[in-house]
Amino acid sequence: MKIRSVDVYIIDLPTIRPHQLAMHTIVEQTIILARVMDEEGAEGWAEVATIGGASYGEGTPEAIKVNIDKYITPLIIGKNPVHYDKIMHEVSLHVRGNNFAKAVVESAMVDLVARRRNIPAYELFGGQIHKSLPVAWTLASGDTNKDIEEAKESLHQKRHNIFKLKIGKGNPYKNVEHVLKIMEAVGDQARITVDVNQAWDETTATYCIEALQEGGVSMVEQPLPAWDNEGMSRLTDRFKVPIMADESLNTVQDSFQIAKHRAGNSFALKVCKHGGMTQTKKVAAIAEGVGFGLYGGTMIESSLGTAICAQLYSTIPKFEFGTELFGPLLFKDNITVNQIEYENFEIIIPDGPGFGMEIDKEKVKHFSRALFVI
Repeated sequence: MKIRSVDVYIIDLPTIRPHQLAMHTIVEQTIILARVMDEEGAEGWAEVATIGGASYGEGTPEAIKVNIDKYITPLIIGKNPVHYDKIMHEVSLHVRGNNFAKAVVESAMVDLVARRRNIPAYELFGGQIHKSLPVAWTLASGDTNKDIEEAKESLHQKRHNIFKLKIGKGNPYKNVEHVLKIMEAVGDQARITVDVNQAWDETTATYCIEALQEGGVSMVEQPLPAWDNEGMSRLTDRFKVPIMADESLNTVQDSFQIAKHRAGNSFALKVCKHGGMTQTKKVAAIAEGVGFGLYGGTMIESSLGTAICAQLYSTIPKFEFGTELFGPLLFKDNITVNQIEYENFEIIIPDGPGFGMEIDKEKVKHFSRALFVI
């Protein structure tokens, strides 16, 4: 079994409503798909998503594709994908950074290997611990009444009882009021967290986190810019509410430095930003070693990318803050034949060969920016 080809496609999926973050409002999500094919024609598929092109992460969708096509693909053609960890180590010696590109290539190799063995991909990462995981929903309409109605409907349907509020855009003090009103409306039935997406300075964060802590918010994610580890350390020491590292947490080395200096006391995992499934497990191990809580993050992937994260997260012992794998619910359409299942406030871990998802090639063709070659 040797790799014959790697194909990369950029697709754009429309969302059911605007999704507001500090740096961008999503009405259409850009997704990068990779297909790795072996000499016998067997395929492995994977996905990473980007937010706002270059608003979040280290590269644009176009750069991810170019770097895979020009620099990564020549390094893996002819290799046996069974040795995906060795292959990705060799890639890292020649290609700096480019974690999103590395993640989608590694995941496609994992899918290929697992499908050839007719096993779920999680069996290649120690086996499944969880058959389902708690899943949060992000309330990001920007309108307090709409967010409250959305939260109540999710609770009624038993789909979500963890809600994240994106509060990095606009007036910080009004955003805190927005959160506290939602806490009053549904806080006795749900856990509320907030994500600032690096938007505050330390003075603003100190005032706002104090109010949020008093109001009962259960976690504050990345209140300061990614570079400000010293400020994150001071906030972590000052407050009882957990301070979560996300944008500041990319590599294994980042996770060690954050843990060492307590620049946060919990980690948001994301397969794409860590550079792949293998690296994500390493970051999770560092968190476990220092007693940090974990959150199974998302880049708002579609069904395939969500399955990749869900399968890997199912092999990690504990997620104190649950997961955020709601991506497929935000899209008007999807690129797989089968869909992710949600039940009793949890995401059901996909089963079946590989990541357990079957690509709908007609949908890929429909949403792709360029010619899709079957």
